[in-house]
Amino acid sequence: MQQQLREHLEKVVSLTDDEFAFVLARFTLKRFKKHQFLVQEGEPVKYNYFVVSGLLKLVYTDASGKPHLLAFAMEDWWESDLQAYYTQTPATLSLECLEDTTVLCLSLADYHTLCAELPQLARFFLQKATLGAIAAQQRLLSLLTTSAQARYEQLLRKYSELGQRVSKTLLASYLGVSRETLSRLTA
Repeated sequence: MQQQLREHLEKVVSLTDDEFAFVLARFTLKRFKKHQFLVQEGEPVKYNYFVVSGLLKLVYTDASGKPHLLAFAMEDWWESDLQAYYTQTPATLSLECLEDTTVLCLSLADYHTLCAELPQLARFFLQKATLGAIAAQQRLLSLLTTSAQARYEQLLRKYSELGQRVSKTLLASYLGVSRETLSRLTA
């Protein structure tokens, strides 16, 4: 776990052993079972999560009770209800385990400490935020401008392992189509 986090960070920034020890001390390791929630709508969001192993889904439930799957998160990804995390307001999203999952948890206070004490960590988080914003824009544009078939093919090209780890029902939800439509696309 420690090595995995270090390798993840060092894809972007360099850290000495002492710096990495300082970073590591700011994280808490937690394990969750399949179907457990890391974040629940209406609750405080204590952490941003680095996925060590497992698979998560981030869901928004609308006023009529219909769930909308916003994102998946697998190994080496970060996920949380970021608005609630950064503004310290109640969650509007839920984060649930699709598999048994191990995460490293970073509190907002520890995030601020890391950014203040290690400028390269501020750079790391800025790059992650920028890439996340780009991915969100691409996903939105894809939903607005491409066919369901094209979105499905793009998803499998970009994240091939997701097709083996996630049910067709969840894939359909993520793609914004019915399960029946996805079945026609994959037939």
